[in-house]
Amino acid sequence: MQIINPATAEIITSLAEDNSSTLQIKFDTLKKAQPQWANKTLSERISVIARFSDLLETGIEELALVLTSEVGKPLQQSRNEINGARARIKWMLANAEKYLADEIMTDEPGLKEIIKYEPLGVVCNISAWNYPYLVGVNVFIPALLSGNAVMYKPSEYSTLTGIEIEKMLKKAGVPDDIFHIAIGAKETGAALLEIDFNGYFFTGSYKTGKFIYEKVASKMVPCQLELGGKDPLYIADDVADVTSAAIGTADGAFYNNGQSCCSVERIYVHEKNYDNYLNVFVTEVKSWKTGQPTSDGVYIGALTRKEQILVLENQIKDALSKGATLLTGGKAIAGKGYYFEPTVLTDVTNDMLVMQEESFGPIIGIMKVKDDAEALNMMKDTDYGLTASVYTADQVRAEKILSQLDSGSGYWNCCDRVSAALPWSGRKYSGIGATLSHQGLRAFTKPKGYHLRG
Repeated sequence: MQIINPATAEIITSLAEDNSSTLQIKFDTLKKAQPQWANKTLSERISVIARFSDLLETGIEELALVLTSEVGKPLQQSRNEINGARARIKWMLANAEKYLADEIMTDEPGLKEIIKYEPLGVVCNISAWNYPYLVGVNVFIPALLSGNAVMYKPSEYSTLTGIEIEKMLKKAGVPDDIFHIAIGAKETGAALLEIDFNGYFFTGSYKTGKFIYEKVASKMVPCQLELGGKDPLYIADDVADVTSAAIGTADGAFYNNGQSCCSVERIYVHEKNYDNYLNVFVTEVKSWKTGQPTSDGVYIGALTRKEQILVLENQIKDALSKGATLLTGGKAIAGKGYYFEPTVLTDVTNDMLVMQEESFGPIIGIMKVKDDAEALNMMKDTDYGLTASVYTADQVRAEKILSQLDSGSGYWNCCDRVSAALPWSGRKYSGIGATLSHQGLRAFTKPKGYHLRG
């Protein structure tokens, strides 16, 4: 398997892929070793993961450079991702005892009732390339804290980072046969589905997630899916600081080249603020520096996947054919690497691909609406349900709108945000299950009720 630098289209290295035989061997060693890891105290496992977090801090420059080289994101954004992962780990470490320890529900003469949280066993984590540290720690950190062994398959577009993660976990004290990496692309992922894992945790596209869910259903084991989104945002008429809102939401749409499942992907602006918002938004987008992700000041780096350029081109072509107006961007940037101009479309309608299908790139459609009712109807018009954002001076107004949207997260005067303290979950095509929060810690356990008389 060739590892390609998307910023230059050059081959970094080649790696041998796993196959059914090598994966089965790795699984067998994980299964054999898992009980010993589960028998360690929770405090011992917490200490190991704390050392892993420390290693992320001390090695951040080298790790960020590896990440940037294979996914194309600006170097500072790679540093930000690693620091963000450490922040999530910090929350998990601080709360693991609270949510994974035994819970005494009843304690009275002659009867004690207890909930114990037992590990699932050996879990399979098929992860994503856009934020390999962030989406990775959402799964393998609570899985390890809970006493599970982990087979971790990084995306073929972030395999070098996956290898670094494995090295650091084992350097921190995770036993050799408690965490294994599966190297490969689609065929490797498919082979993992044939193995008898005790749980599957996938981050990626709806199409692949649906395939995995159907494939492993007969195993009767947990299967969580963190999938994509077509996340809407509404700018109401009472927003006082339109300039700040426009600048902040532009970042919410284009950070990491728009390659985020919770990126703002559709924007609806009240007609009162539309012209002002649009002017500031486009000015902000045009101010960004595009180029080599290792260069200082670059905000828009290379797209990770060359194939996504065609997706973006098709969405733009479709929009323009249906009456949209192109305000800036609109095409791939000539030269080596996979670069695309930050693109803003107006006069869009909800029947356009750019407003219905996940873009996962530096492109946004902005639509004028006359009131909250129209905005709500447009925001509801999607098969996805990951996040939704409302900007308004009135919290009650915002919550009224957000409560009517079938999404896993709701934002008031913010967007493109994840908190370790809150569940990260999707509705409809955006997935099933939850990571983060106490629900994310317990997702890797099997609760057992103890009825103790005596």
